[in-house]
Amino acid sequence: MLRGYHFGAVIPFVLLHVICLLVFFVPFRWEYVALLAATYSIRMFGVTAGYHRYFSHRSYKLNRTFQFLMAFLAQTSAQKGVLWWAAHHRYHHRHSDNDKDIHSPVRAGLWWAHVGWILSNEFDTYDDHLVLDIGIHPEMRWLNKYHWLPSLLLGASVLAAFGFNGFVWGFVLSTVLLFHGTFSINSLAHVWGRRRYETGDHSRNNFFLALITFGEGWHNNHHKFMYSCRQGLRWWEVDVTYYVLRLLSAIGIATDLREAN
Repeated sequence: MLRGYHFGAVIPFVLLHVICLLVFFVPFRWEYVALLAATYSIRMFGVTAGYHRYFSHRSYKLNRTFQFLMAFLAQTSAQKGVLWWAAHHRYHHRHSDNDKDIHSPVRAGLWWAHVGWILSNEFDTYDDHLVLDIGIHPEMRWLNKYHWLPSLLLGASVLAAFGFNGFVWGFVLSTVLLFHGTFSINSLAHVWGRRRYETGDHSRNNFFLALITFGEGWHNNHHKFMYSCRQGLRWWEVDVTYYVLRLLSAIGIATDLREAN
C-alpha cells in the first residue's frame, strides 16, 4: 500500500540528521559530550516516565502542576504532543501486532514501525476519545496544540548557553539519538529479544534496548503488566526510569506507584 508522507515532518527530520554530520567538523570538547548525555538522559526520562508510563498508562499519579511540567519535559523530545503520543500508544496496546496495529514491524516491516508511520500524513490526527482523561485539562490541550514549543525553547536555550557547536551536540545530535532510541521500542523490541510471557503479540525483552531507553526494553514484561510503572521485574533488569520514579515518590512528587502483582 502506498503511504503519503507529510513533508512538514519529513524535511525537519531529514535536516536534523544532516546537521548531525557537523559533529565531525566542529572542535571536539568533552563538555559537549557531557551536554549530549545530559540532554539525552533528561529527555529520555520525559519520554519514558511522562509520555509512556504516566500519560499512556497512568502507572502513578502527579498533581496538576507536576503533570504539566512532565508533559512539557516530554515534549522537549520533539515527538509531537502529549495527547497525540498517548492516544496512539493506547491504540497500539489495544491492537498490538494485529491488523489494526499502525506500527507493527511484524505486519508492516521495520522501517514503517520505526519511523515511517510517524512521518506519514495518515496519522497526524488521533482519536481524542482515547485520551479524555488527559484532554479534560485545558493546559494539556494547549500544550498538545503547540507541541513544538518546548523543543524550540530547549534548542534556543542550548544555542544561547553553549553556542552553535554545543547546539549541534547538545540539541541536534541528542534529539536524533532520542528519536531512534524511542522508536526502537516500536520496531526492534517486537522482533529482537526474548519472551518471558505469552502476551498475544510479539513483544520481547532486550537488555541493550533497556539500557538506551532507561528500562523500556523490557517490553514483553510491559505488555504483560501494562499498568506497572516498573518494567524491569527481575533484580538484574535495569530500569532507570523506575529508580527515578521511586526517588520522586520518596520526596512526594510521584504518588501511588503501581507495580506488577
